[in-house]
Amino acid sequence: MSKICQVTGKKAIVGNNVSHSKRRTKRKFYPNLFEKRYYIPEEKKWISLKISAAGIRLIDKKGLTSALKEAKKKGYIANY
Repeated sequence: MSKICQVTGKKAIVGNNVSHSKRRTKRKFYPNLFEKRYYIPEEKKWISLKISAAGIRLIDKKGLTSALKEAKKKGYIANY
């Protein structure tokens, strides 16, 4: 699976490495992703998500079911 957060939709962006002499070479900035399991009490099952640190904070703030419904509506996850 690619390096994309399933809750926030964060993915790699492209930038430059800049040397002391100001030469530029392409590089990628990757999101801070974790493989984390959550328990959904309404469905009595565990789900595994590839989620960024910002996504973990969002789940702590809004709740798991609310965050997953919002992510499904935006098209970040398909199977919930």
